[in-house]
Amino acid sequence: MTDVERGPGLAGQTVVVIGGSAGIGFETARLARAAGAEVVLTGRDPGRLEAAVAEVGAQAGAAFDATDPAAMAEFFQGVTTVDHVLITAGGPRYGPLLDMAADKIREALSDHVVVGLEVARNAVAKMPPGGSLVLMGGTGGRRVSRALGIASAATAALPAFAAALALEIAPVRVNLIAAGFVDTPLSASLLGEHLDDRRAELRATLPIGRVVTPADVGALAVHLMTNTALTGATYDIDGGQQFVS
Repeated sequence: MTDVERGPGLAGQTVVVIGGSAGIGFETARLARAAGAEVVLTGRDPGRLEAAVAEVGAQAGAAFDATDPAAMAEFFQGVTTVDHVLITAGGPRYGPLLDMAADKIREALSDHVVVGLEVARNAVAKMPPGGSLVLMGGTGGRRVSRALGIASAATAALPAFAAALALEIAPVRVNLIAAGFVDTPLSASLLGEHLDDRRAELRATLPIGRVVTPADVGALAVHLMTNTALTGATYDIDGGQQFVS
């Protein structure tokens, strides 16, 4: 059996999660570990990362800023082999375009793309055929509005970026997860006192009748790692939110 034809599960494989100390990254790491993978976590906060490494039973953890190319290169120099990488680091930026400074516009448009490129640049030589890079995006930014501002443009760039990168680094695979509202610490920080109202609204309106959780997204990420026929595509996971919002 060739590397591309590997069977289901992640036994004997190494999964690196960039931004793995909480939320979607943490749940993906937990599920990958349950599927037999060795897991390496990264995050900005050393204390939170240490706790996540212990809880998941990760092989190792590394605290650094994923937007720092030198730190990213140094991290991957210390990684012997890697089969799959999930990138959850970074979050969306919202607000009217003319209210944003030029440097913030550049960050909003390029952060996810640049981090994805730096991961690919440093990891692909250590990855086998059929290995994968899983990127995170969203569905909410597809609706252009003044309130969303630059987020819509950043959202639109990611599917084309994932497809182009998949062609460039093949036979390593690249896929993009586009999530709607997910009940994570990041969502809580963005919504504050309105979080419970948003949860209740989604439970009442989503076709699935509940809020999407980090474990839901983590399960999709693990599937994209194990199904070696999937590359260059975008996979929505929002409980049908984009059709009823």
